[in-house]
Amino acid sequence: MERGHDYWMGKALAQAHKAELIDEVPIGCVIVQNGRVIARAHNLRETKQDPAAHAELLAIRKAARRLGSWRLLDTTLYVTLEPCLMCMGAIILARIPTVVFGCYDPKGGAAGSLYDLADDVRLNHQVELIARVREQECSGMLSAFFAELRRKRRAGKGQG
Repeated sequence: MERGHDYWMGKALAQAHKAELIDEVPIGCVIVQNGRVIARAHNLRETKQDPAAHAELLAIRKAARRLGSWRLLDTTLYVTLEPCLMCMGAIILARIPTVVFGCYDPKGGAAGSLYDLADDVRLNHQVELIARVREQECSGMLSAFFAELRRKRRAGKGQG
């Protein structure tokens, strides 16, 4: 049975929820090859105090280890938020042919919002993009997370 983009984005959303449970920005990622998840990850920047611990980078590293190759050919990366410059750079370097994402990131996106690295012909690899898959769920999770973060900050200021 062929599973569609909605199904796999659900797996990425489950990873985003794991990030949310540990007070990380709820962004999740899965990498799929031949109808199977070969890597999954969620943001861990706060937990690891690592600016590069984005869901996509963590998943790319896991997939490369699993396949024994840095070339992630014949894979599809699913992520809940449009990749940033760093992550799009890693996607291109890993030769991932297709990226499916949930919602655009107008403040930091590099797959159509601020930048569009996916089909820059000056680079040695282009990426097919499929956007807005389960967009409402992906953006809703992020909006709710940041609204709660602002609420907590306001409540904390009132206690000082």
